[in-house]
This record gives sequence, C-alpha cells and structure tokens, in this order.
Amino acid sequence: MSNEVELKNIEHKLQQREKIEAFQRSLLAIADGDLVEGDGKSIVHSDKFPLKHTFADGIYVREMFMKQDSAVVGAIHKHLHVWFLMSGRLIVAKEDSKKEYVAPCYVLAEPGSKRLIYAAEDSVFVNVHKNPSNTRDMVELEKSIVAMSIEDYDQYIKNK
Repeated sequence: MSNEVELKNIEHKLQQREKIEAFQRSLLAIADGDLVEGDGKSIVHSDKFPLKHTFADGIYVREMFMKQDSAVVGAIHKHLHVWFLMSGRLIVAKEDSKKEYVAPCYVLAEPGSKRLIYAAEDSVFVNVHKNPSNTRDMVELEKSIVAMSIEDYDQYIKNK
C-alpha cells in the first residue's frame, strides 16, 4: 500500500471517528437519565440494557440485551476480542465501516475502535474478554478492558 493511500485511509478513519464522537457529544448534551443515559466518563449500567456477567478461568463473558430501535455508543476496547450475536440484527458503525450483522454470527473485534451500535431488532450479543487476574470487581475489570476516550486509549498504548 502506498503512503498516500495509507494516509487517506487514516484521514478517513479520523473523520469517521470524529462523527461518532460528535454524535456522542450531542447525546450527552441532552442526557436526561431516562431517554438518554451516560456522562461519557464511565460505562453506563442501565436496566434498559440488561447485562449478564459470567466468569471462567481467565475469561469474562458479558452478555447484553438491546431492544429494537435502541442504540449504544461504545467505549474503546483495549484488546482484541470476540463477540457473538446470539439473536437479532445489529448495525455497527465504526471508523472504517458500517456493517449489518444477523444472528447467529461472531466477529473478531479489533482494539482501538469507537463503535455505534444500533439494534434493528431485539438483540442479544456476547463479548468474550480476557480476565487474567480473574477479578470480579467490575470497576477494575472495565478499566482493564476499555478506554473511555481516544486520549485514554492512546495513553494506554503508549504505556503498554
């Protein structure tokens, strides 16, 4: 790949990331704790998106239910991981793509992406993350799995 093409790809990804982040900022500006939840600084735990946590040796499994026509702006995952769409249909937009997923399927999720997830149908998806310390402390676990901003993610990569 030529340097020019690579630079155009990087520029496009940055433009798309800014669109996702601008959308998130717009939502946060109208967050009312009911229709729109979150502060952009921590993971939202909401009855509207029920989570089920399962632990195995060195593994954390996070299952989430999304109602049709709901959306989530995700945190930035720090590690390569796999997610499974168990039922339903999701549209996932990230910096370099927008894809529709129809259950059942699984996806290898690259680290460093900011994702917007839209449930086109009631959906259940499962993320499988490493958990080398076997912690069940959700604050500690989420800190090891995700960054809340690209600046935090870049700092994580720099210190790795």
